[in-house]
Amino acid sequence: MKTTFHFEVEGSSGQARAGWLRTARGVRVPTPVFMPVGTQATVKGLLPGEVWATGARIVLGNTYHLWLRPGPELIAQLGGLHRFMRWDGLILTDSGGFQVYSLGELRKVSDEGVAFRSHLDGSLRRMSPEESMRIQRLLGSDIAMVLDECPPGEAPRAQVEAAMARTTRWAERCLRTEPAPGQARFGIVQGGTHLDLRLRHLERIAAMPFEGLALGGFSVGEPVERMHELLPQVAPRMPADRPRYLMGVGTPQDLVRAIGAGLDMFDCVLPTRNARTGQALTWHGRVNLKQARHRSDERPIDEGCDCPTCRTFSRAYLRHLFKAREMLGPRLLTLHNLHFYQRLTEAARRAILEDRYARWAEETLHAMREGDEVGPADPRSMRHRRRPGG
Repeated sequence: MKTTFHFEVEGSSGQARAGWLRTARGVRVPTPVFMPVGTQATVKGLLPGEVWATGARIVLGNTYHLWLRPGPELIAQLGGLHRFMRWDGLILTDSGGFQVYSLGELRKVSDEGVAFRSHLDGSLRRMSPEESMRIQRLLGSDIAMVLDECPPGEAPRAQVEAAMARTTRWAERCLRTEPAPGQARFGIVQGGTHLDLRLRHLERIAAMPFEGLALGGFSVGEPVERMHELLPQVAPRMPADRPRYLMGVGTPQDLVRAIGAGLDMFDCVLPTRNARTGQALTWHGRVNLKQARHRSDERPIDEGCDCPTCRTFSRAYLRHLFKAREMLGPRLLTLHNLHFYQRLTEAARRAILEDRYARWAEETLHAMREGDEVGPADPRSMRHRRRPGG
């Protein structure tokens, strides 16, 4: 079925690009874009209107979790995922493959698909390419990801090549299924940390009629420096007329570097997960609100931020909420962190359109590094793709 998915590049600066994507739903999304993660049909702790107010226009839902609970048939019966969660923007659904693979010895992978035991009730489940696409069709997402096999970051080369071959075969099977009306489908490129394998698999997946392409298998155990080294060599080789999605990455620093390499779309649990532990993300690095230094600090998290949290509350009050284990604390920090990620991609977009991205990126990374109060940057970016327990 032909979709009305459309992507166009408006401007570039070096390899970085700014564009627009639009689906049958009619929502026009500027790129680069960060997609908040709504694994269980909710961005944890926030109302849909609050997520929209941050500037987000597309969120991510997870096929695995929604398959097990409450079930795609029920969601379809209730009008589809958009109506179910009352979200007026776009929704991209992950295939659920990473959650299945993270079950380790509890699952068995074959060319047919993956057999595993549900982490909820122990029931035997089978995820095939066709089943993943059937679930996403029932959910009615705007963008559906194909089922892929994601090897560990430091997997032997032979294992990576086998995963690539299986991902290619599964991609072909996914394309033979019927999508939901207007639903776009993205292919996934594997290849681990091997540049030649990445480029070889990219050539195979790019030859298929997907509306967009994603880089999978990053930030799954490999050194983050290796990812930063590979992205500028792989991303510019991806088709220029289709959106380029880096799955499950990452920190603000990761986004700045990846945008510079030519990537357009991103998602990660980091801004929401870190918010629940008292960590705020800012233009000057990370702020740990549980530290004693904030006990009587009347300043906002970031004096240049216009989010509801920074406009209203002091660091001292936010620290109190976390020390008292009040649920308002994680909510307020989630609002701030998601707002910051949207402002970050908006600023990157302006720098691209004004053809000053390299300088902007250098200054932004320097400020985040110099002002960080948590310590050395995390050695690995955090993936959005949760382990089955969620």
